[in-house]
Amino acid sequence: MITKMTAAIATILLTGVAWAQVDLNKATEIDLDGLNGVGPALTRELMTERQKAPFQDWTDVMQRVKGIGPKKAASLSAQGLRVQGQGYGPSPGAPSKKP
Repeated sequence: MITKMTAAIATILLTGVAWAQVDLNKATEIDLDGLNGVGPALTRELMTERQKAPFQDWTDVMQRVKGIGPKKAASLSAQGLRVQGQGYGPSPGAPSKKP
C-alpha cells in the first residue's frame, strides 16, 4: 500500500516538473536539452545568442537563431518554453488566413 502511494506521489511530482514553464532567457543547458526538438547544437546556438543580448520576443528568437521558425517555436512553446514570459502565438494584429 505504501509503495503504491509513494509511486503515485512520485508520478505526480515528475509530471509537474515536465510541464513546468521556463523562460528562454533564464533556461539552463539541461532545461533546453530536455525539450523535444532541441539537441546540443541548437542549445549552444541559443545560449550563444542569449549571451549577446537577451531575447525580446519569439520574433527576435526566430530572427537570430537558425533552425527556429514558426513550427519549432510553437512546439517549444507548447512544451513550456517562454520568452519574456510569453508563449508563442500569432501576433494580435496578424491577418487571419481564413477567407
